[in-house]
Amino acid sequence: MATERTSVEIGFDGGQVIPARLDNNQVKALRKALGSGDSPHEIETEEGILLIDLGKVIFVRIDAGAKTVGF
Repeated sequence: MATERTSVEIGFDGGQVIPARLDNNQVKALRKALGSGDSPHEIETEEGILLIDLGKVIFVRIDAGAKTVGF
């Protein structure tokens, strides 16, 4: 069975935004790392490894997971 992944966007000072699909453990590790200031933070994604300079991160958007269909 495939691991469920969450859509995340990491926004940096200067305007760049990196989208990624992370599993729950990676999301928790990223949230914890943001408070610690330990840089760089390494995230393994389906596309490759991201090394994040936490001092440059200005936001992280984590998909709420609620999917709705409407008109």
